[in-house]
Amino acid sequence: MKPRHILVTGASSGLGAGLARSYAVPGTRLTLVGRDVARLEATAQACAEQGADTAIGIFDVGAAEPLGEWLLAQDSEHAFDLLLACAGVSAGTRTDGQTEGRELATLQVRSNLLGTINTIEPLLPRFIARNRGQVALVSSIAGLRGLPYSPAYSASKAGVRAYGEALRALLAPSGVAVSVIVPGFFDTPMTDRFEGPKPFMLSLDRTVGIVRRGLDARRARITFPQLLALGTRATDLMPAWLGDRIQRRFRFHIRAGR
Repeated sequence: MKPRHILVTGASSGLGAGLARSYAVPGTRLTLVGRDVARLEATAQACAEQGADTAIGIFDVGAAEPLGEWLLAQDSEHAFDLLLACAGVSAGTRTDGQTEGRELATLQVRSNLLGTINTIEPLLPRFIARNRGQVALVSSIAGLRGLPYSPAYSASKAGVRAYGEALRALLAPSGVAVSVIVPGFFDTPMTDRFEGPKPFMLSLDRTVGIVRRGLDARRARITFPQLLALGTRATDLMPAWLGDRIQRRFRFHIRAGR
């Protein structure tokens, strides 16, 4: 059954905005969450022009209580069928070799991991009570093996992946499907800030297509590109000193910004 009410966080740009537009058809309601008012309204307008009914919420997903209350109100009005937790931020170590620092590290864990939990947990009891629905979480290939130049981002995305894998096993008997999305590089404003090698980078349209096909098939894991994922997993299986040496060779820097 096609989802009729879809929640998308991080819908102001990137994968969230792309997925929102891909689901925007007549008869579908899209509830879109983001922090940038102008960009979120632009996404909503594009979806409305394609025939979808839209609602927007300006929230920081790291702020649990206001977000949770609003999501429950939206679900009470029209029950959610599909939840897409796409919101996220990135940062990295400094060009002078210093670490990210507590503030940037905390920001990434708060937005990426806690923001995902804040989005999903309020709605889970209702999904379970209805014995249906689908939840999708966006991790990253960086969550398969910690990257030395972006440790907090890697940690946050590893946490999202572990949380999603655990939820999938937990919720399967209730009829609620969970899809863990593990992408590599794709063309977004976040990737534009990345200075360094971007192997196997995909366009946003192709990325949306891959994710959408996986979600429609209710796949447990949507990991791509496979070669990059295999290489990252391989460095995790090697002796630590060797994996570390290989990872250090792929030096990069993430410019400041969100």
